[in-house]
Amino acid sequence: MFQEGCSNNIRIVLINTSHPGNIGGVARAMKNMALEQLYLVQPREFPASRAVWRAAGATDILKRAKIFDCVDDAVRDCGLVIGTSARGRRIPWPIIDPRDCGAITWKESSVHPVALLFGREDRGLTNDELRKCHYHVHIPSNQEYSSLNLSCAVQVIVYEIYLASLEKNDLNFNKQIEWDQPIAKVGDVERFHTHLEETMREVGFYDPNNPKQLTTRMRRLFSRVRMDEMEVSILRGLLSAVQRRLSMYTK
Repeated sequence: MFQEGCSNNIRIVLINTSHPGNIGGVARAMKNMALEQLYLVQPREFPASRAVWRAAGATDILKRAKIFDCVDDAVRDCGLVIGTSARGRRIPWPIIDPRDCGAITWKESSVHPVALLFGREDRGLTNDELRKCHYHVHIPSNQEYSSLNLSCAVQVIVYEIYLASLEKNDLNFNKQIEWDQPIAKVGDVERFHTHLEETMREVGFYDPNNPKQLTTRMRRLFSRVRMDEMEVSILRGLLSAVQRRLSMYTK
């Protein structure tokens, strides 16, 4: 299933970046490792001369950078989303290290777009943004001083992707069998979760005023499963049937 990767299917997504110099530094790190797809979600200041100055010879990446109003728009066509996380969360998510991140990113980029999310300089990704990810990647560092500059964090991850691209032997991480359907895109999965939440609320299983982390745990479950397009379609058909039957009893 996974042959050689495709660097054009790998996108670096920066969210609410406050300093334009960091955007330039990220562009330079990407070009060092032969990546070109830079996506910016609500940058505080861009375009900016400070970004151009920090980018050095990578201004072509800045010129092609795509700007979005929300994370969903930046990743909706992706088959895999990985978010960077510097700390543990109340509900743990599947965590990989940079080496495995590079391997799985390169492998899956041969079949669908892959997005790597990097959050704000001061507080990283929000819990809601991390819930949109299939994996979280954590960069080990000195516990007494663990804060990494944004462009440095990107450099670590893209370096591992580049190393994976140079491997001639089969990478063993998350090896998969041949599959009969494409992995569902993020946008389709998001619509499924919206549909699931609506149905759970209608049948009285989910109370938005007392959620008890239910939707987060449901997201984690389906993120681990990595549904294909047919499975999403079947489940949404099931939810629609439940809603139709419920409406018959509520008229």
